Amino acid sequence: MSGDVTVRDIANAAGVSVGTVSRALKNQRGLSDETRRHVRQVAADLGYDLSRLRSGKAPRLVFLIHRHHSNFAVNPFFAEVMHGVEEGCRQFGVAPTLLSARQGDAVGKLLKLHEPDALLVAGYFEDEVLAQLTDLGLPLVLVDGWIPGCAAVNPDNTGGGYQATRHLLDLGRQRIAYIAGSLAHFSIRERSRGYRRALFEAGVLADPDLEALAPPGMDDAEGAAAAMRTLLRRRLRPDAVFAYNDSAALAAMRVCLDAGLRIPEDIAFVGFDDIPAARYGAIPLTTLRVDKQELGRTGVEMLVGGGAMPQEMVMGVELMVRESSG
Repeated sequence: MSGDVTVRDIANAAGVSVGTVSRALKNQRGLSDETRRHVRQVAADLGYDLSRLRSGKAPRLVFLIHRHHSNFAVNPFFAEVMHGVEEGCRQFGVAPTLLSARQGDAVGKLLKLHEPDALLVAGYFEDEVLAQLTDLGLPLVLVDGWIPGCAAVNPDNTGGGYQATRHLLDLGRQRIAYIAGSLAHFSIRERSRGYRRALFEAGVLADPDLEALAPPGMDDAEGAAAAMRTLLRRRLRPDAVFAYNDSAALAAMRVCLDAGLRIPEDIAFVGFDDIPAARYGAIPLTTLRVDKQELGRTGVEMLVGGGAMPQEMVMGVELMVRESSG
């Protein structure tokens, strides 16, 4: 509670009962969405700190990821983020729940079953899903994502894209391609910005033929393999590739090896994230290391700290040079 504002003050101002205020502030069932939003808005107007998790029994946090990313064997990035979330929750006495969702799911109804105090949303989600989440009026932090007006923590995607491309330029590579997934993903757009900025500063004209999008509807590996095959069909093939993540880079490398190219002699590769497979493959992958567990821990800290924490945080990344770039 902020200042001298009481639950009864909120009830009087909102024209509802004290019990209704309590249920709205705790996001409990039994209220319409309209009533819940009205009460929380009145509380905020009176100076009640809605960013604080409730005291008493352990506050509840839902860690939400897209169903496309929920297979942690295929997407180890978010598995490590989740470990960081668990560590942060233990530190602050928060009870976490893991949920996955996708476009078309009744996300608001699903979340109400768990009565969370706060939401930590990892990675890309469709606008429809994000609108449902923001309408709940709960404290919300995005991890590896961004929308206007919402608290978020991200790796330095732009700086990492710049470092990856600068590294390849410094090695003398002249036709550097970028393999991208859907540009609806904030991180992929930002990494492409870093790629283009490094080319621009080096006086290298960006060639549209060297930017290959993974076809929609495929997972990272399948889409990157298709994009790499497209690049190899160009009249002038690339001599280096920066891929938007490690899974994409590893899949593109396999395509090149199958085509008889030597890595890094004929074509060099840089990925992003530093997942375990990047370190231990037949040709270890040069990549940008992201402290994925720290991303998760920081997201929890931002929720617990509320307005006392920065609303946007960017975490540094580190270039790990390995055999794939020579």
